[in-house]
Amino acid sequence: MDWVLPLRSDTATLIFNGFTWLGYSAFFLIFLPLGYWFWDRAVMTRLAVLITITAVVNGWFKDFFHDPRPDIRYQLDAKRVAESYGLPSGHAQIATAMWLWIAHEIRKPWAMPLAVFIAAGVCFSRLYLGVHDVEDVLAGIALGLITLVIFGFLVSPRFKALHEARIQIHLGLIAAAMFLSLILWPDADGPGYVTAIFYLLFGWMAGAHLDRQQAPEKPVLPAWWLQVIMGVVGVVVLFVIRGVMIKAGTAAGLSAMTTSCATFGLLGFYMTFLAPWVFRRLGLMKQPA
Repeated sequence: MDWVLPLRSDTATLIFNGFTWLGYSAFFLIFLPLGYWFWDRAVMTRLAVLITITAVVNGWFKDFFHDPRPDIRYQLDAKRVAESYGLPSGHAQIATAMWLWIAHEIRKPWAMPLAVFIAAGVCFSRLYLGVHDVEDVLAGIALGLITLVIFGFLVSPRFKALHEARIQIHLGLIAAAMFLSLILWPDADGPGYVTAIFYLLFGWMAGAHLDRQQAPEKPVLPAWWLQVIMGVVGVVVLFVIRGVMIKAGTAAGLSAMTTSCATFGLLGFYMTFLAPWVFRRLGLMKQPA
């Protein structure tokens, strides 16, 4: 990793810290609900499923390889990675799958070059910050591409019946996947906090189902400046809920794992049902006449 040291500067560090932030949970807790509220509910639901699959696969391989990260003397992001394993890079894997899929959904000439640029920036940021070596990042990119191809097959018309199945079946599949992860996880301690991702998706899918029942058509949104206010307030409330849930879990004597799972489940439900319900009640989201 010595080759990365001459590349560093204050400006470059600021830029690549920005890129690497696109792979942390805070970003997803902002990006996913905003996309659901203001862009496309179906697209963001598919994206939530893809991110869940990719994150779980990444966690499985990390615990399978138990590959250490580069020496601490190279790391500029040591506090956030803590003692987690390095191979494969979760940032690289999720960024590759997520941004290329978004470009596929947008289907505009500019979308794919932009997606590649963002994904490449995230991938290189992990090398620049010294928290992954080249092998980690390349493995993450490869797994991201494999996940992307498999996911594209699963969302194809071949599985239309499954896509249109009742919500109980979808929730049952999430529960079954979570159960299988407990059985098949390579580490004796199990998937750990990866389990919370399943709860986020469970809450997301349950909320999205209720949201579609109440508002079947794509909502009519207010003026852009009102959307900005809605987004800011909605995201602030989300993080307030997260903080309150963590404090409540601690006060109740719940384990950190139980608190995390309950928190993420509620946040998923908030993103797709509670917040849109409030927006509709305030007249900020309307159904087409």
